[in-house]
Amino acid sequence: MRIAVAYKWAGDPQEANVGPDGVVDMSRAKPVVSDYDAVAIAVGRQLADSNGAELIGLSVGDPAAAASMATKTALARGLDRVVVVTGAGLTSAGATRTASVLAEAVRRIGGVDLILTGDSSIDAGAKLVPAMLGGILGWPTLTDADKVSISQETVTLTRVVGDQEEQLAAGLPAVLAVSTDAAAVKAPGMKDVLAAGKKPVEVIAVTDLADAHAGEGAVRSARPLDPPARRRVRIDATDPAEAARTLLESLRADGVLALRKGE
Repeated sequence: MRIAVAYKWAGDPQEANVGPDGVVDMSRAKPVVSDYDAVAIAVGRQLADSNGAELIGLSVGDPAAAASMATKTALARGLDRVVVVTGAGLTSAGATRTASVLAEAVRRIGGVDLILTGDSSIDAGAKLVPAMLGGILGWPTLTDADKVSISQETVTLTRVVGDQEEQLAAGLPAVLAVSTDAAAVKAPGMKDVLAAGKKPVEVIAVTDLADAHAGEGAVRSARPLDPPARRRVRIDATDPAEAARTLLESLRADGVLALRKGE
């Protein structure tokens, strides 16, 4: 059995600078594996240990995501090995592009039974990638998982919805987004850091994937429509009957009122 954990190497929002004009500057923010992803890795480690599974870290980003510091940081969290897909612009890629590249990487790895993600990404925080990834792969997708267990064919989870606790199950393979409280996260110790340097790292250029352009062109830009011009009508209230007739004609002309057949 193979379990993959998708994580992102991105700037820490805690180190962002906010200018006087309100613009957020992330240029000096130190990249990290976010706390959300660390929870997913911790859950993955527990599941892998209890099921004799291999735990694979999977990341998509620019070449910095494949640097030694980035991969060792992720591996020290308890991953068995890491696969990083790199390419210019991938760090700032939208959810569609990211999910598409992740799906291609999962197909390339082969034999993945479960994909775990954090509650959301550290930067965009849109919570879209898990659902998109599951949709592209054709796998069931479950979110907000608190307690997770797996067998050879099924993943079972408990999650809180409102004031109710809900239990769900899905057949494997599946995609699962875990909640922020799904596992306790411990800081890696020196032994973990030293062991990370000896674990396998595979770097894949996005151009080497079977569908190198997966998800490209799926982003659309939009802008609000200009509000319709307001038409002003002056009504002389000297003659009440004439004022009422003018008001009715104006409302009908604007489509607020419609004439019934025969009127």
